[in-house]
Amino acid sequence: MPSPLLPLFPLQAVLFPRTPMPLHIFEERYREMFGEILAEKGNEFGIVLATTKGIANLGCTAIVDRVIERYEDGRLDISTAGRRRFEIQSVDEERPFLRGRVEFFDDEEDSVAPDDDVERATEVWKELSQFTGVEHEPRWTDPQVSFQIAASIPDLEFRQSLLGIRSETRRLKHIAEFLPAYLQKQKYTQHIQKVAPRNGHGKRRVEEQE
Repeated sequence: MPSPLLPLFPLQAVLFPRTPMPLHIFEERYREMFGEILAEKGNEFGIVLATTKGIANLGCTAIVDRVIERYEDGRLDISTAGRRRFEIQSVDEERPFLRGRVEFFDDEEDSVAPDDDVERATEVWKELSQFTGVEHEPRWTDPQVSFQIAASIPDLEFRQSLLGIRSETRRLKHIAEFLPAYLQKQKYTQHIQKVAPRNGHGKRRVEEQE
């Protein structure tokens, strides 16, 4: 018997297992979709990255933890949490919203990542959090703590690449290699934004002083 079709919610976002994601539902087709999801508690839907080229073939399911607010016009504010990673095998367009036949996957190895890999990734995450501030504090006891750490990294291309890696050790190494350069880039961007209204000597332009 074929597996049931998974409702798909394309977003400019990448969700990881066991990490939170608040959503605001306003389009009519997705109000219909979430109406069906909420009718049976625990129903999963798939969050997939949407780009100008279409939707990614890898995503993560989510469940609705809580309905935060229902608006009179049918809009919803909901709290969701990631569950399982999946790969889309085919897409069904018979309904107003997309559904997919998917294959779930997890890591190909059960071994725990070495402590030094965890420590290195944790150190660079803490440096990033001190610089940018974070809303999501990692659950450090998660056996796939890489996803917890990466939930604070907004770079979508990086997040999508991490989603498909099927090894906790390789994910942690990927994070540890990516974050230092990413952090340096963010610091440089912030510096440019601060000095942009000033001249090269750090003094305000004459016209801004008048």
